[in-house]
Amino acid sequence: MSDKIIEVAAAVIVRDGRCLITQRLETSPLGGLWEFPGGKRHPDESLKECLRRELKEELDITVQVGEEVKVIQHAYPAYTVRLHFYRCTMIEGTPRTLGNQAYRWVSISELSQFAFPEANRPLIRDLQNPQSSLSG
Repeated sequence: MSDKIIEVAAAVIVRDGRCLITQRLETSPLGGLWEFPGGKRHPDESLKECLRRELKEELDITVQVGEEVKVIQHAYPAYTVRLHFYRCTMIEGTPRTLGNQAYRWVSISELSQFAFPEANRPLIRDLQNPQSSLSG
């Protein structure tokens, strides 16, 4: 196992009871799986700056980055990922696929019907738990 930790910022964008998810390109690691939009942090940027940049580059949307709602660290065989999930609000644009990955608006209850990377599962459980502050 590698000591390398990849810092990732991801957006939890919920609108009208539906959550925005994107599908990883087949050519990328974990290709074809669904995820919450976002990406790897560059060394010279904050996690919030990373998230704003990634969402503009990938989906052509501008977001207001709110509170960090969950941090998940997960070890894959080749690397460890530390995911920082932020509640975000779209303030400009309509999602479109600039990076050619698919996106969908799905209800919170539908999230478990999509194949997500293992590291995303704790967040999905929180979102689907009516007792969780994330479900509302």
